[in-house]
Amino acid sequence: MPSTYSVPILTNDAQRLRLQALQAEFCNACNLVAPISQQHRCWHRVTLHHLAYRVLREQHPDLGAQMACNAIYAVCRAYRTLYEHPQSKWKNLPAESPLPNLLFLASAPVYFDRHTLSIKDNILSMFTLEGRLRFQLQLPAEVIERFASHRLREIVLTQIDLQYVLNFIFLDIDEESQSSTDDEWPEYLLTLESPQTNTENV
Repeated sequence: MPSTYSVPILTNDAQRLRLQALQAEFCNACNLVAPISQQHRCWHRVTLHHLAYRVLREQHPDLGAQMACNAIYAVCRAYRTLYEHPQSKWKNLPAESPLPNLLFLASAPVYFDRHTLSIKDNILSMFTLEGRLRFQLQLPAEVIERFASHRLREIVLTQIDLQYVLNFIFLDIDEESQSSTDDEWPEYLLTLESPQTNTENV
């Protein structure tokens, strides 16, 4: 089973504002891609990349190429969750049923990868809209051991109140690809069945 390790990031006010700006831009990018995914009934990452990447880069140039790819990944992951999550009412509907549009709320997490976040000699370097931020980061020994013995599936930045937290999600090296669903439906996702009026959580 996937294992998650959460590491708080100690930020000053200026750093926190930069992370907030990145989170807002990433959320806006996801909300640009989501209707494209819905319209084309596509949550295959490579295919959706071909459909959405150009317009995403045009409308959100400050996000950068790799973060644009990560936003596309986030949308694909969200639509997979829509069909796989045990609490989703869309789980058992016929494949040809219309998809709802997914709305990412401002609390939506930011997905990083090895191009946008790195850790070396206890220094965390992460992408922001205004260049790299660097933090002193003392990882627990168990997290360091996981890097050596497990496959890192995702790096996710979340905000809890005013505290930013990095979540490292690991899989066993010999573990097959697994569902990305969690025990609870993500609070940052809303399904929009009717663009005008009907908004609900699952």
